[in-house]
Amino acid sequence: MATTASSARSQPAPSLHLHEEGEHNSASPNLLAALTDEEYAQVCAVSSVQHFAANSTVFLQGDDHEGIFIILAGQVRTYYTGPSGREITLAYWSPGNFVGGPEMFGGGVHMWSGQAIRPTQVLHVRGRELRQLMDRLPRLAVAMVEALVHKGKCYSALIHMLGTRSAAERLAQLLLLMANLDGRRVPEGIAISRTLSQEDLAKMVGSTRQWVTTTMERFREQGMVDTTPSRILIRDVEALRRFAG
Repeated sequence: MATTASSARSQPAPSLHLHEEGEHNSASPNLLAALTDEEYAQVCAVSSVQHFAANSTVFLQGDDHEGIFIILAGQVRTYYTGPSGREITLAYWSPGNFVGGPEMFGGGVHMWSGQAIRPTQVLHVRGRELRQLMDRLPRLAVAMVEALVHKGKCYSALIHMLGTRSAAERLAQLLLLMANLDGRRVPEGIAISRTLSQEDLAKMVGSTRQWVTTTMERFREQGMVDTTPSRILIRDVEALRRFAG
């Protein structure tokens, strides 16, 4: 676990979620980076390391809430399921972030679910122990507040986007955010290395897979994007940005 923990503590904590371009940095404060080795050891001493296979459930909406999960390796998607069974993705979280809020001290039930997107390792900190740790570790307490502030901004931005932008504008904005986060310059434009399926994109913008397929084809006809089974290519960033508003 030492190598994984060291990596999670040193690297940025990027998250992918819908927000206005430039609204706020998509990299959240790394929850573990500010801790000393001794403080991190104290967190580990009262926590349990859990492993999840790709596509498995980390926690489920409606289940009893017992604490938080700090991501050490892998990636976790948080999502809400409506009464009809339709899902909306809230965000994709990477190492250094925690999932399982907002009841970080436990109690009540989970308001949404968490799914491991790839093989994932987390540090499960139960609510009672987390409260005790925050009482005696000021760095951890500050890091938790900063992480909660970032999450509040993320979910507020998502609500704003859902309420003020059309689905097509949200999809265009999502592609721009993906390009900023994971894109690389190629002669034809910007290639997005993150491989989200049409279904994944639909769950992020609040639409359906069929609609995403149709809209991506419209973007292609307008010369803004091109797609292959392995990548999304943004050919005209400025045109896509103007479309997104």
